[in-house]
Amino acid sequence: MRPRPNWIAGVFAGVWLLVILLPVYVMLRAAFETRDTYARNGPLGLPREFVLDNFVYAIQQGFGLYLLNSAIVAVGTVLIILIVVPPLAFVVVRGNSAWVRWVFRIMLFGLAIPAQVVVIPVFYLIDKIGLYDSLLGVIIPSAVFLIPLTTLILSGSMREIGNDLYEAMALDGASAFRTFTRLVIPLTRGGIATILIFSALNAWNNYLLPLVLTRSQNIRVATLSLGIFKQEYSLNIPGLMAAIVMTILPIMIVYIFARRSLVRGLMGVGGK
Repeated sequence: MRPRPNWIAGVFAGVWLLVILLPVYVMLRAAFETRDTYARNGPLGLPREFVLDNFVYAIQQGFGLYLLNSAIVAVGTVLIILIVVPPLAFVVVRGNSAWVRWVFRIMLFGLAIPAQVVVIPVFYLIDKIGLYDSLLGVIIPSAVFLIPLTTLILSGSMREIGNDLYEAMALDGASAFRTFTRLVIPLTRGGIATILIFSALNAWNNYLLPLVLTRSQNIRVATLSLGIFKQEYSLNIPGLMAAIVMTILPIMIVYIFARRSLVRGLMGVGGK
């Protein structure tokens, strides 16, 4: 028997889709219109022109440099996660000592502490070691705050590997390093991809740490730089929307191509 369509659910889904797409339409339409056209037709008017002047204006205001800084922060954070988290998760999964379990539990306690609570101590620490107002001073805390959750995600992927495979490697006389590189890494590529994508998304969209840990204009990241479109008595809305499009587009492309891996890994099956 053919199931009956759920029209009520379809209507609510359509309404929700419109709610989501309306801000996207307003943003894209304003980004490709001049300020005069936008002022005449308002935010919900129909498209009247297609110009790239707002993107040129954003780049002239230095937004290209801010995007580059965001990319450096994201790449640096991902590299730290890639170097630290896989071996750490392997030790957590295969370690038998009590101190490994206790260290892991203490580390997971960091999941309950929001960054806003410890941002002032982090500021003093970064300032004392001479990394204040530098991209490295943003990269290190960004990675540190992500280590507990990414370790939890990747350790879940590693636990999907059967004990018989570990025993087979042990019978072959493989060391822990060889087991890690020849068995664990190939079988947890999905989980590793998940934590890298998740880290890149968080580092790119981070606002609090760059706000507190940077001061110079040439160190700004894209999320901090949208205020440059606020002028003395008005706001350049088309220019602002163009900058937002430029900020969203790179990480949106990454998400589109990697969303399946991200969702699978967050559901605990990223290692399959």
